[in-house]
Amino acid sequence: MKNIYVEDIGKGFPFVFVHGYLGSSEMWNFQKEFFSKYYRVIIPALPGFGESHNVKSLDSINKMARQIIDLLDQKNIEKFNLIGHSMGGMIVQEITKLIGNRVNKLICFATGSIGEIPGRFETIDETREKLKKDGTEVSFSRVPKKWFVKGDKDKNYYLCKNAVKDVSLETADNALLAMKNWSGKEDLKNIKNETLIIWGDKDISYNFDQVDTLKKNIKNSRLEIFKDCAHNVHLEKPDQFNILVEEFISE
Repeated sequence: MKNIYVEDIGKGFPFVFVHGYLGSSEMWNFQKEFFSKYYRVIIPALPGFGESHNVKSLDSINKMARQIIDLLDQKNIEKFNLIGHSMGGMIVQEITKLIGNRVNKLICFATGSIGEIPGRFETIDETREKLKKDGTEVSFSRVPKKWFVKGDKDKNYYLCKNAVKDVSLETADNALLAMKNWSGKEDLKNIKNETLIIWGDKDISYNFDQVDTLKKNIKNSRLEIFKDCAHNVHLEKPDQFNILVEEFISE
């Protein structure tokens, strides 16, 4: 298996960032710049995505989680803070299920405990059908716009455009299949780690029920809601986002 691309910068306690569907390590640029002053920041690009677009993609959340665990083992990283966005939020829940004793603090951002979400703007199968019918260019111009309140007019939308330019149809479909077939709901009660849940109140990818389920089932958790933000709070209000996360992991 080819090694995935990973940013590894800064010094201090490790902080691992996992991007979401159609993402890349670059999607965390504002966080990398901020947190690398205080922590060792580890930001992989998932197989098939972003800077790892030439690595064969995976079709299950469990396999993606294990790929990141392998990466951390290669780097001899034992304990770390962990954040995941969207599909990456599913992956970090899976990582916590597998090696929760190594996760110091957990951040579940704009995510939920199941992949096939009731009330989503369309079912995953509908997204998959549109992807196959319309192709990557049309689909990738359609989906990321929904992640910002301002759509493709947001000043940081360019990061989404950069992220998708080399993603194949197979990679995109494999990830949709991985999400569709994943549920972590039954495992939430086993998460003992102190957990921060972050959500934007205009997020149409993950509705309030999804983050509320996380909050109610992860015992040691709290929910922070950003007003007038959609799915990409970390790009819409990066400064406030970074301060909130920094206060949580340094408590």
